[in-house]
Amino acid sequence: MTEMVHGARAARPGDPVLPRWWRSVDSWSIAAVVALCAIGLLLGLAASPPLAERNGHAPFYYVTKQAAYVTVSLCIMLVASMLSPRMIRRLAVLGFLAVLVALIFLPVFGTDFGKGAVRWYSLGFAALQPSEFLKPLFIVFAAWLMSASAELDGPPGTAMSLGTALVVAGLLILQPDFGQAVLILFGWAVMYFVAGAPMLLLLVVAAAALGAGAMAYSLSDHFARRIDGFLAETVDPSSQLGFASNAIREGGYFGVGVGEGQVKWSLPDAHTDFIIAVAAEEYGLMLVLAVIVLYLVITVRAFLRLIVERDPFIRFAGCGIAALFGAQAIINMGVAVRLLPAKGMTLPFVSYGGSSMLAGGLALGILLALTRERPQGAMADLLRGRVPG
Repeated sequence: MTEMVHGARAARPGDPVLPRWWRSVDSWSIAAVVALCAIGLLLGLAASPPLAERNGHAPFYYVTKQAAYVTVSLCIMLVASMLSPRMIRRLAVLGFLAVLVALIFLPVFGTDFGKGAVRWYSLGFAALQPSEFLKPLFIVFAAWLMSASAELDGPPGTAMSLGTALVVAGLLILQPDFGQAVLILFGWAVMYFVAGAPMLLLLVVAAAALGAGAMAYSLSDHFARRIDGFLAETVDPSSQLGFASNAIREGGYFGVGVGEGQVKWSLPDAHTDFIIAVAAEEYGLMLVLAVIVLYLVITVRAFLRLIVERDPFIRFAGCGIAALFGAQAIINMGVAVRLLPAKGMTLPFVSYGGSSMLAGGLALGILLALTRERPQGAMADLLRGRVPG
């Protein structure tokens, strides 16, 4: 007999697909994602009208677009969560190769939209940022290689995954996009740790990362300006960090009131990278704490479910995606309160942005699929109605 983990009830062969899926998926994480999307739309109502006015659009132009992105993202998440781990692996490997090609040709066909870093493809009606989709797809690809190396006479998958991570990080640094490169290497390190990496080797990797950061500081003016600004004793009150810090202080515990905040008129990225400053100013610390709790619900529940997972691929990929999701939220909020150097990184499911929202839906869909309750020792494919005995 197989062992059912997480206390799930056994699926019955005659049950429809959706009830079987609902009993196996983490409904608390789905609810947390929906709540984050709702908070993002609420904050968009406050943060985006100034941008719409500057660009000559209707006041809620960007909120309407964000609502469309949210709808598509949630659909992607739900569909992906119904896939089997085997199907997730196959599609993600193909998707990773396609996005990697897009990343390689980005310097030739991409654009920087005046922000100094070539990270987007302009599609006319929208912009596509390949690095957002690259993160979850790379994690699944690397997890596949790592799990293959554990098999008898398997390939050197861990070394191959490290080489792939270094290539991807190098392509991101060329944009330059140091933040996404760090996330890619962090995700790989988490999976390597879960796979049982020696602590000494992890320390060597960390030391190498610090050395690479020191080299980047010496060779890149863009990177050096970010670090110098972070280490400065005082913050320029007219800078984005200055406006964000002041907004957070003004908000206090309960905020200055809905629509009464001023930071949205000063920050060009109030609706994206610094959306948490808008939340803190208008709604106060209470809403910020609620957002933090929602991120904790998703990441902690994922790790708890993966602890008992026996399949190495599922364990590696799930832990990598959960770690990336939590780390991106920490980085975004850490920058806003000046705990971390400035980095253009969105707050998952809250910040405005099509690529970020759709890639977030894909990542969480994969995570939900990998953390579904299933009999250990046999992989249940809910879509095909196969139930292990």
